[in-house]
Amino acid sequence: MPEEDSLLAIRTQNLTRNYDGLCAVDHLNLAVNRGELFGFLGPNGAGKTTTIRLLAGLIRPTDGRAFVDGLEVSHKLLQVKARIGVVPERSNLYNELNLRDNLIFVAKLYGLSRGQREARADELLGEFGLAGRAGSPFASLSRGLKRRLTIAAALVHRPSILFLDEPTAGLDVPSARNLRAVIRTLHASGVTIFLTTHLIAEAERLCGRVGIIVKGKLIALDTPAALCAQGQGQRAINLVTSLPTDTLLSALKQSAEITRLSRAGDTLCLSVRSVDSAVRDVVGITQQLGITIEALRTVNPSLEDAFVQLTGLDVEALQTGKMLDNAGRKP
Repeated sequence: MPEEDSLLAIRTQNLTRNYDGLCAVDHLNLAVNRGELFGFLGPNGAGKTTTIRLLAGLIRPTDGRAFVDGLEVSHKLLQVKARIGVVPERSNLYNELNLRDNLIFVAKLYGLSRGQREARADELLGEFGLAGRAGSPFASLSRGLKRRLTIAAALVHRPSILFLDEPTAGLDVPSARNLRAVIRTLHASGVTIFLTTHLIAEAERLCGRVGIIVKGKLIALDTPAALCAQGQGQRAINLVTSLPTDTLLSALKQSAEITRLSRAGDTLCLSVRSVDSAVRDVVGITQQLGITIEALRTVNPSLEDAFVQLTGLDVEALQTGKMLDNAGRKP
């Protein structure tokens, strides 16, 4: 094993994957430390899932190399698969099997003996709070519990590296919160976690470092705090109005004091040159249009601000998967 890989769980060298002329992953150079909870942040279609598939050996690269636990994936695939667990965005478990039988089946695929299979299944059901549902068909579970069992199945052979692809996508708030607690517990146990997400707040809460990928290219890589610091030069205002119409958005974009404008739900996020001058413009514009301001507050730069500054993408576009810049155009 090269000395540079001794402390790394994952390393790539110009890793590239093309599909019919489209470059899904573009010369990716990345290093993830052992024991790290690493976040891979980007819009849908940015190349996050393709990266996981390359690192797990599910597809071959067009160019470049990938190393997992010091082993080159394309040359040592069986050894790599013994060291990793993969949780896809959509569950790969069987609806007709109950929870315990699903885990036993996966354990059999990994070569565990019969006694080991049953013991490990029961152990995981207990750890993930699913022992009371062991005999229930997988199809009967809520989406949150299905995600929990899918993670348990990926851990059946005790991998040292876990790939989580959009683990909380589509979950309600309590289920997502519970799953994040599971992820933190796994990380605390020493498992290296490579987590893809398009949820900025999730990456900021969970991850020690975050890589941002857009259109196959890694455009930023650092701790959330360091990335937030890149937005320190941008002052920001959050604005909630009675009626955030397209007319209001167009008018705000004409202000020389507003450098960026994005939308997250019913909140307009404005990056401004001067807070005082921008507030005067906002008040004047809303009064002219007859729109009531319900809330207006200044905010410290966040990972969301850094993302917008680095990518030029609208935050709402990131969350919905529509690749638009903050002027409403496709990048």
